[in-house]
Amino acid sequence: IAVTTVILFVVFGVLLFLGVPISVSIIASSIVTAMSTLSWDQITFITMQKMNSGVESFSLLAVPLFILAGNIMNNGGIAKRLINFAHTNSIANMLFGALSGSSVAAASAIGGCMSPIEKEQKYDPAYAAAANIASAPTGLLIPPTSAFIVYSTVAGGVSISTLFMAGYVPGILMGVVCMIVAFIGAKKLG
Repeated sequence: IAVTTVILFVVFGVLLFLGVPISVSIIASSIVTAMSTLSWDQITFITMQKMNSGVESFSLLAVPLFILAGNIMNNGGIAKRLINFAHTNSIANMLFGALSGSSVAAASAIGGCMSPIEKEQKYDPAYAAAANIASAPTGLLIPPTSAFIVYSTVAGGVSISTLFMAGYVPGILMGVVCMIVAFIGAKKLG
């Protein structure tokens, strides 16, 4: 085990030192380590087994599907309509996150719509990105979010309706506080 650990970290370190991207370095160092200790049949069997178990994870499989839903909503114009209705990044992220159940999808869709508008109105790009990222998770507490459904499943049968009732006030409060902080920050920056 000590030899395989050394091989893994040495190959990974050398590849990082050479400027290879981290994802490629992880894959290459894993392949080199596996080939130094296992037969080809064992490598393919373990790889297929791990790939299959990774796809079976509901929560990991849900993330790209939520991002897809966010992109579909963005391309379909729902995100633009939410922005026109809400007039702020924080409220739009709060509404979009509640619908999609993913802060990543909310940040992607609302940020994509808001970025041209913010550039046009001379917002600092770093501040606009920070406000978008900070307000994206606010919708995860507002029903109908999938975060409550996943939590209920993992926690062993917590009542989803109770979670939905408990989520409204903290989620909306978090969104309003985020909007106030963003407004104050924008005023300070001019």
